[in-house]
Amino acid sequence: MLESFDFKQEAGNYDSFKRSELGEKLDRLQRIVSNLDIPVLILVDGWESSGKGFVINDLTRELDPRFVRVEVFEEATDVEKKHPSVWRFWQKIPSHNEIAIYDRSFYYQVFNKDKRTNKMLKQRTQELLNLEKMLLDDDTIVIKFFLNISEATQEKRIKKLEKSENRSYLLSDEDYEQNKHYEEHQMWFDKVLKATDLQESPWHIINAEDRKVASKEVLAITLDKINAGIERITRERKETQAVKRDFSLEKDQLSLVNLSQSISDKDYDKQLENLQQEAAELVYKCYLNNTAIILAFEGMDAAGKGGAIKRLTRYIDPRSYKIHGIKAPNTIEKDHHYLWRFEQNFPKDGDMVIFDRSWYGRVLVERVENFATQKEWERAYDEINQMEKVQTDHGSIVMKFFLVIDKNEQKERFEDRENEIDKNYKITDEDWRNRGKWDAYYDAFNEMLQRTNTENAPWFVIAANDKKFARIQVLKHFIEHIKAHISKEDKKGARVNV
Repeated sequence: MLESFDFKQEAGNYDSFKRSELGEKLDRLQRIVSNLDIPVLILVDGWESSGKGFVINDLTRELDPRFVRVEVFEEATDVEKKHPSVWRFWQKIPSHNEIAIYDRSFYYQVFNKDKRTNKMLKQRTQELLNLEKMLLDDDTIVIKFFLNISEATQEKRIKKLEKSENRSYLLSDEDYEQNKHYEEHQMWFDKVLKATDLQESPWHIINAEDRKVASKEVLAITLDKINAGIERITRERKETQAVKRDFSLEKDQLSLVNLSQSISDKDYDKQLENLQQEAAELVYKCYLNNTAIILAFEGMDAAGKGGAIKRLTRYIDPRSYKIHGIKAPNTIEKDHHYLWRFEQNFPKDGDMVIFDRSWYGRVLVERVENFATQKEWERAYDEINQMEKVQTDHGSIVMKFFLVIDKNEQKERFEDRENEIDKNYKITDEDWRNRGKWDAYYDAFNEMLQRTNTENAPWFVIAANDKKFARIQVLKHFIEHIKAHISKEDKKGARVNV
């Protein structure tokens, strides 16, 4: 890509246009994609002193500022380093009526800051490419540019910037480092570009020896790619044919749960506090080890998720965890990828987050109630597995609890909620309506458990007809899994107490 790049190549057939004219054409396209709810993400990367700011100014100059956003990404901050590498990009993805432009791409950290090993390159690019593919599947138009300049041009621009009053802002050690070791950097950049060049979103290597010509080329390619994206996405949205599914249930896991399991009040009282204290101690140890904990609670309506969470957190320092009760997405959340609202709330290293209902709504309520298309929820299983793996590869603990009750027990609990004043808020007409779709939810539960139960992020299926039995089981599984994780990390020496 870069090593064989010809800086003498002629410009494209856009040379007769002024940059302002191309910008006006882009302005018209902006209104179209906004009305069609098609997000656009433009990544502008390249050599230091290659003119990224100049190009981005031309990209945005004619656009409606209400629907365009520029995000600058440099080396990850201390807070960002306490999350997986993709976390900071999730915070800034475009909504469905926005054009977002990244000054430096997802891959800036890989280009310039990461340890330059094949292992690191594979791990980092796998995470980032998964994010990019999720956005593409969610009808985002992704356009990637790398501004390429020669060693001599970079040196010339550095010397010019040295004379500027703003040289401390415009120049960094990175400019000098790249120019001093130009060939070494060029070889690495080439390797990263090849590793992240997707058919759906290829890198466009731009000759940036002349910034005005480069800007024209970027504008022209952007116009072409957005037009092509609009055509592709509108065509695909009209295709109503159901996705071919080859799923077959290996076993009815829910039917294998022994719902008659129970615990006496005496044994419950004997075990509860000791388990709660042990859980609190382990959470504190994870805090000291900078290990994040992510818990997801799912289950039938009225299965006792709230009660289980309350007993789990009884002695845990409330400063170290947050609980998110997940309801239907609001207008802003609907205007983003469905995982966006959860990424907003994932914990930094050392903290714990508990989700009372979770991202699994995509393959449960959104599937059963037709809030998501079959194509959307079918691909969500792999997307969720990938998202959870990113978290556990980072070193976080991910645990998922599914609480099971039978249909008769649910009916009794619904009636109790209606009859007890202090529980009225827990029951709605929607709960009774959902109960009428018991079989559809049952099938969705079973498929979810089979397709998303992974070694790194396991499901713990809890018999919950007896609430006290379920609470003890949640605590025991929580303790056992965290102990196993800590033991494994201690053997690897991967975490150092602070």
